[in-house]
This record gives sequence, C-alpha cells and structure tokens, in this order.
Amino acid sequence: MRGEILSYDTTAGTGLISGDDGVRYSFVSSGLQSPAVPAAGVRVDFVPEGEEATQILILAGAPSTVGVAGGLAASSDNPVAGLDWQKLLFAFEGRTRRSHFWIGWLILLGVGVVAGWLPIIGSLISLALIWPNLAISVKRLHDMGKTGWLIAIPWASSVVFFIVGFVMVVMAAVANGMTDYDFDEDPAAMLALIGPGIIAFLLSAVVPLIFLLWIGLVDSQKGDNRYGPNSKGE
Repeated sequence: MRGEILSYDTTAGTGLISGDDGVRYSFVSSGLQSPAVPAAGVRVDFVPEGEEATQILILAGAPSTVGVAGGLAASSDNPVAGLDWQKLLFAFEGRTRRSHFWIGWLILLGVGVVAGWLPIIGSLISLALIWPNLAISVKRLHDMGKTGWLIAIPWASSVVFFIVGFVMVVMAAVANGMTDYDFDEDPAAMLALIGPGIIAFLLSAVVPLIFLLWIGLVDSQKGDNRYGPNSKGE
C-alpha cells in the first residue's frame, strides 16, 4: 500500500503515515527499508499490519535526509518543507501549526515595514495585507480548536480603545482651555485629565499583542477537529 509520511520523530524513531486507504498507521525506524530518514510529506510504499506500517520504502523522488556515518541521520525538521504558501497566506479553511503561523506573520511584518516607506502605494499594500493577516490568524485559531471569529477581539478592541483614548485626550484638552487653572504648575492635575486617554491608547496596543502571543504560543489541538486533520500529524 502507498501513503504519505505525516510526521517523524528522529529522536524517538517513531512516526505516522496516512495511508491512501484513509487510515493512519504508526511505524518505527526499524520498519524503514533504507538508511534514509523520511520527512513530512514523503510518499512511501509499505505493508500494513493492523495499525502499524512495516517494510516501508521511500518512493523515488521523495524528499528525505540521508543518514551519515555511524547510522546517525540529519534532522528533517524543516518548518517550510512542503509548505503551501497560497493556502497559508490566502485561505481561511483548515489549520496552521505554530511554526508556519510565525513564518507567515514575520513575512507579512517585513512587507508591512517596507510598505511603510512607500508613498501612496504603501498604503494600498498595507490594506492588502489585512487579508493574509486574517487568514493565518483564523487558521491558527482553527488549529487550537477555536472559532475563527475570535479574531474580531483584537481588531475591535484596538479600534474601540483608540477612539476612546482620542476622545478622552480631546476632552482633556478642551477642559484645559476652558478653565483658568494653571495646569503647567500642576502636572499631576493635567495627568489626571489625560491619564484615562493614555491608558486607553496603551490598551489599543496591548490587547492585540496579548492575543498574538496567545494564538502564536498555544499548541495545536491533538487529533482531528471540525476544521481538519492535525497540522502536525498528531
């Protein structure tokens, strides 16, 4: 039977194969029929014995890392191996593991920084980046077993807190201009007026940052969920 390597732990010498029959088979390194160490996405031919795959042969042209002296093998944990960039950056369906999320996020951040230096067209690029940013975040939420609609939390809170902060600062400025009190001689009084506005501005940045760390650090939900198979093959 043929199938595809979903994952392989070079340290433990164990892995998982998705057979073409739709069944997942576990295997151990002793079941490999060559010195090559398979990577995720490798096509193989194997003999199923119950829920275990044996006599595993890596098919010609399949990517792998070849063992070195003493039977040791180089690690095949390449986070971008077999990565579907179009799905990662533009699709909202399915799941995305943490490493792929951060790769996509850093790429979009880099593009956004460069766009910030470009007049006019930079603004258009920044608007276009909203879609892929939403796409990678939604799929990361799916990978955690959460609904993608939670992405509205950082976006909405950022807008709301910014507006609240702006209104409070403006009101403080207006109050300062309408009173005879000398705020220059009492900075604490002025701070008391604009303090809530400053706090609101800070929250507009802190809440999205906390949300980013949450979806970027929480591990994938084990097994399949309603959004698709586990992104790490576990």
